[in-house]
Amino acid sequence: MAEWLYEAGIGEVRAALVERGVILEALIEIEGGGPRAGAIVPARLAKVLVPGRRAIVRLEDGAEALLEPIPAGTSEGRDLLVEIVREAIGEPGRPKRAKARPAAADAVARPGLRLRDRLGRDVTTLDPHVPDRLEEAGWSELLEEAAGGEIAFAGGGLRLSLTPAMTLFDVDGTLPVAELAIAGAAAAARAIRRMDIGGSIGIDLPTVESRAARQAAAAAFDAHLPQPFERTAVNGFGFLQAVRRRTRPSLPELLRDDPAGTAARALLRRAERVRGAGTRTIHAAPAIVAAIERRSDWLEQLRRRTGSPLALRADPALAISAGHVQADHPLR
Repeated sequence: MAEWLYEAGIGEVRAALVERGVILEALIEIEGGGPRAGAIVPARLAKVLVPGRRAIVRLEDGAEALLEPIPAGTSEGRDLLVEIVREAIGEPGRPKRAKARPAAADAVARPGLRLRDRLGRDVTTLDPHVPDRLEEAGWSELLEEAAGGEIAFAGGGLRLSLTPAMTLFDVDGTLPVAELAIAGAAAAARAIRRMDIGGSIGIDLPTVESRAARQAAAAAFDAHLPQPFERTAVNGFGFLQAVRRRTRPSLPELLRDDPAGTAARALLRRAERVRGAGTRTIHAAPAIVAAIERRSDWLEQLRRRTGSPLALRADPALAISAGHVQADHPLR
């Protein structure tokens, strides 16, 4: 039976739906982000883009959101309440603003649901002083796949690419073509679910001439991705497009938007779990150390949780993903 595991980390909270030791879905909520989906927040109409249809509003925290539609009689400079329907998404060059719609006439300001509240009641909260069930289920491997985009499956692999228009999966491998199309479609569906990928998604499968093989690949995709979603058939060139509701950044988008912050929070997670006595020293690339030093509250939380002195050591020879943590007197 699948079980939600939840962990309140330093700088982020995280959760995974695990069944028989395998992560089916993974979610991360980063501390200090903008308004969450479902929040109703005060805003000011800053600029009309399409009269009556689309505008830019400025939120209380100074961030901007796209508003659709514009309430009748609302002009530039007017204050109003808006509901966030999609959170802001980081993107190289031009981050996507949050999307909003006018709040109902009787609405009052409220925050969006936190990750823990979205999971419901049947949740197991993890403690850093007990066996690491997330790691046992492959948490670090999943984050590496999401950040790097290389996802292996039996007989082949996926390459995940983020583009402004859609998330793309390219399928390659050594299986016979028809088998590879089926296995690749199933692997892409599993990755979409595991990484909370929404919006427009394209899967470039091997080209197969047989209509039956194309239908089998589409059926494999359907079998591994729960509804709701819409998709096309697999066309003659092996391309399948799917669309899922998108209310927040996917796991790859979150991790790639801030690589230094992502690596810093992962190291803090490891530091909580280091067994031993004495000072816990975090060795990391200078960018990672700088990211931690900028957040004195993170270090204070770590000191409080571990009851140990802490030290940071910047090592230019370390790659961004190669940080590690040591205790003065580790347990054997």
